[in-house]
Amino acid sequence: MSLDALRERLPAYAKDISLNLSSLAAETVLSDQQKWGAFLASAHATGQPDVVRAIEAAAELSPEARTAAKAAAAIMGMNNIYYRALHLLSNGEYKTLPARLRMNGLANPGVDKADFELWAAAVSAVNGCGMCLDAHEAELKNHGVSAPQIQTALRIAAVVNAASRILAAETALAA
Repeated sequence: MSLDALRERLPAYAKDISLNLSSLAAETVLSDQQKWGAFLASAHATGQPDVVRAIEAAAELSPEARTAAKAAAAIMGMNNIYYRALHLLSNGEYKTLPARLRMNGLANPGVDKADFELWAAAVSAVNGCGMCLDAHEAELKNHGVSAPQIQTALRIAAVVNAASRILAAETALAA
């Protein structure tokens, strides 16, 4: 499935989502690797099969970048739950304990560290972890990534998430 085919599958009430998918695919604030990595990581974070297939087909990424984007979705799928829980718990003792979770992919992602951090931020937005968003945004700023670039990754995450939820709901209605 292509990105255009995905857009065609969206119902009329989701026209804004379709138009946003198109405009974000043409976005130039990010490099192609940053942009398509954000798309792919966000798609994998949502797990909606049609969205994953369409973005996998559209993503213009090297094999290394493709793997790193998927790794960002995988590791943030774990970290976002853990750190969001720490943030939500009123008992601060848990924040003093070591996480004891393997996170080697964060240190050696196989692509430029700023790109990986951008994808991790996009996934953190999809998964709703404010603590992780703050951490990745600070790291991105340390790497010289601008606010408009970070915002673009967040916009990609928002639109991919919306498309995924719409298609999941429409699939449920058709079943």
